[in-house]
Amino acid sequence: MANTKYVTVATVQERFNLINYTPELNLEDIHVTVADVNRPALQLHGFYEHFEPKRIQVIGNVEVAYIAKKTDAEKAESFRKLFSYDIPCIIFCRGEKPGDVLLEEAVKANVPILGTERATSEFMSALIFSLNKDFAPYTTIHGVLVDVYGEGLLITGESGIGKSEAALELIRRGHRLVSDDVVEIRRPNNERLYGRAPSITQYLIELRGIGIIDVKSLYGVEAVKDEQRIDLVIKLEDWTKEKEYDRLGMTDEYMNILGIDVTCHSLPIRPGRNLAIICETAAVNHRQKKMGYNAAEELYRRVQDNLDENK
Repeated sequence: MANTKYVTVATVQERFNLINYTPELNLEDIHVTVADVNRPALQLHGFYEHFEPKRIQVIGNVEVAYIAKKTDAEKAESFRKLFSYDIPCIIFCRGEKPGDVLLEEAVKANVPILGTERATSEFMSALIFSLNKDFAPYTTIHGVLVDVYGEGLLITGESGIGKSEAALELIRRGHRLVSDDVVEIRRPNNERLYGRAPSITQYLIELRGIGIIDVKSLYGVEAVKDEQRIDLVIKLEDWTKEKEYDRLGMTDEYMNILGIDVTCHSLPIRPGRNLAIICETAAVNHRQKKMGYNAAEELYRRVQDNLDENK
């Protein structure tokens, strides 16, 4: 499985604080390789056509009620058939508990049995969402990711152009650092991108001439965030008078990341420009556009109204 993404059953158990009914089994050695889950009602009845054994099997009230009507011999036969497909684990919801017959067959087949008090549908949604993030398409980008008023602002540009300094000023203005230098980006679905820091550089910023600073230690836990949805990209670049820059913002530019187009603004750097305030304003303006108000379109409307009045 060296080339396959996976999550261990131990990770799932720890992440959702699941009860482990088979402590004699090593959960670290058992891997989950797909994000989908399955409720094995049909399989317990003997129907295995189109069955996907790599999925986590989730059991709720319906399956428990059906199992309760079987004799011990019938239960053992159903479970042996199910476990012959090498499933990763079974999770009981709503506080339901596995019987002795199931536990005996599970240990023989090396299939962990876990449990939770959570409702079946709600737990399945949370589990699928979590696994989708684990198995999502993934890339890394050189840049800085900051949460500005709830908007995920990804600042990119060449090394030494001032990304980290802009992020530090944003932190001093009350915003939160997600990642500096390298941003790990995942696409859990076809609409959203989420970024986070590599574990080795989490909460750290590199400032040329000073070195590494720990934002969490210096500014407190309110100044950092583990993960953030990416809403806007600011591309910093050296200003050149030969290049025409957008002054009205009537048309949006985009950066394609993992197949998703993210609104992108190219920001020319000149002495005296306050990058933090400009980035902050860009984030607020982007949020305002999502709420239905576009200042550039409002200016255009006013100009048109003025022209109509002067005809």
